[in-house]
Amino acid sequence: MFPTDTTTDVRDRAATVALLPVGSHEQHGPHLPLATDTLVACAVARAVADAHPVLVLPPVTISCSHEHGAWPGTVSISARTLHAVVRDVAESLRRSGVPNLVLVNAHGGNYVLSNVVQESEGMALFPSSADWTAARAAAGVETSNHADMHAGELETSILLHAHPELVRPGFEGADHLADDRRHLLTLGMAAYTGSGVVGRPSLASARKGELVVAALVEAFGGYLALF
Repeated sequence: MFPTDTTTDVRDRAATVALLPVGSHEQHGPHLPLATDTLVACAVARAVADAHPVLVLPPVTISCSHEHGAWPGTVSISARTLHAVVRDVAESLRRSGVPNLVLVNAHGGNYVLSNVVQESEGMALFPSSADWTAARAAAGVETSNHADMHAGELETSILLHAHPELVRPGFEGADHLADDRRHLLTLGMAAYTGSGVVGRPSLASARKGELVVAALVEAFGGYLALF
């Protein structure tokens, strides 16, 4: 999960863009680990770095997961804290010669990251909702971004591809749909799911996960061109 570069490696690569994986520490049902979002963000960032000249940073492993607070193990920080951490990281990178930062976010509840990018120069947020939608289509993922919200087909597929040893048995029968979640921010996830799952993990496969990541790597080229 953590980069192994030395300072010499970073100097020789002369990257002008850094990737900051942003995950979370929150429940993902009974079949995926609390670190799922962090693992997804790191898998995407590492695949991007294998294809593009960028610097990968260690991940932010705890973020804004307040809607999952009803489940044991979930840990959150405030949006204010996450905002400050990202701004501090960007400023530190600039001082060390890397002017641009891409936030590789894998947790939908980190709404504040959009505001950080909006307020900043030399920063981008990846993948966008459109990127995820296109990657789902390229991989043959059957459920939509909305229906497959949490611990479903997409996330289970990526972990089956990147970390199959961490996916526990039972995902094949864990499907739960809750498309009407209009009061999610007020009531939290527990109002819509007892297991913590919203989606169809039964449809997941390692091949779909591989294709999703590959599609995101291709999409990243457009972000790199921005800088």
